Amino acid sequence: MRELLRSVWRDPRFPGAPVRVWRDWVLLGVIVVATVLEGVLTRAYPGLILGLLLAPTVLWRRTHPLVVVVIAFVTCFVWLPQPENGSLAYLLILPYALFRWGSGRESVIGGALILAKIVASAVIGEITASDMLLGFVAMIAAFALATTFRYRARLLDRRLGEAKLRERERLARDLHDTVAHHVSAMAIRAQAGIAVAQRRPEAAVDALRLIEAEAKSALAEMRTMVRALRHAQEADLEPSPGLTELPRLAGRSPTGPVVEVELAGDLDDVPATVGTAIYRLAQESVTNARRHARQATRIEVRVTADDGFVRLQVNDDGLGAHGGGSPGFGLVGMSERAGLLGGTCEAGPAPGRGWTVTAALPRTGVAA
Repeated sequence: MRELLRSVWRDPRFPGAPVRVWRDWVLLGVIVVATVLEGVLTRAYPGLILGLLLAPTVLWRRTHPLVVVVIAFVTCFVWLPQPENGSLAYLLILPYALFRWGSGRESVIGGALILAKIVASAVIGEITASDMLLGFVAMIAAFALATTFRYRARLLDRRLGEAKLRERERLARDLHDTVAHHVSAMAIRAQAGIAVAQRRPEAAVDALRLIEAEAKSALAEMRTMVRALRHAQEADLEPSPGLTELPRLAGRSPTGPVVEVELAGDLDDVPATVGTAIYRLAQESVTNARRHARQATRIEVRVTADDGFVRLQVNDDGLGAHGGGSPGFGLVGMSERAGLLGGTCEAGPAPGRGWTVTAALPRTGVAA
């Protein structure tokens, strides 16, 4: 129990809290209008003034959650221990934001302050025991709801991070295979050069030139690995597929749509890293379409290349949109792989019906 409390106390603020968005201004406007209407109609002017004074606190509820909670609830206790204005219910947003975005230390201090305010109001006779109980229930419900969304968002971030890491591991394996291929070619060329060096010196020079070319390619691949992968773990060293294996995706599954593959442009000298990435993106897109495209009859895979980029487009004619599985981790991995190589990968509904995945990778295979 002590360790649990210590971990809660040390829990940092949740990252990525929006500073202020347009919805905050809309919320502020709704609060002001509701407060004014209720105050005028019920003639509860103290509550009207209090509500208008505290309304701006909603604008800073994410960036300064503890500060706005202290200001709001201390002001309520001093000004109006038992507010009669129902519009002041918007103050429940503040403890929600405290537990959703604040640190563990801020949540403990703020929660204790809120509950102490409710108890103090009951002690001085401003609210009844039943009102105190209702106040506890309302605040604990706000705390629990905020904590649920906080840890749900944290779990989602963790799963997204795991999806990206898995894609990095796969890319590390593919890059390992490519570099190993270059190094093996260098070793073979060197052995051949040594064997013919005495009888045909010019052949040895040619072998050295080929070794130099292979070494440059290997160094380029290694630069890509070092730049893109910082925490990749070891992976299986299974052979990595490339552009030549794309036709394997074609055909019809027993119960699914037919897959058509088309290759166009100059694909002969595309680096193995790029070829493998294109294959992985196409494979993931086809798998997603087969799983999620309802009533699809055809999946089209088209790969084209020009002097600067290798482009992939995968279309299906299914009904409805699909995002590659719950909650879109397939697309996250695809975007991660493309981004690591300096390219892009996007997916979305196609005009009319179906789903389209497009990707563009630099032909050099080196991230910018």
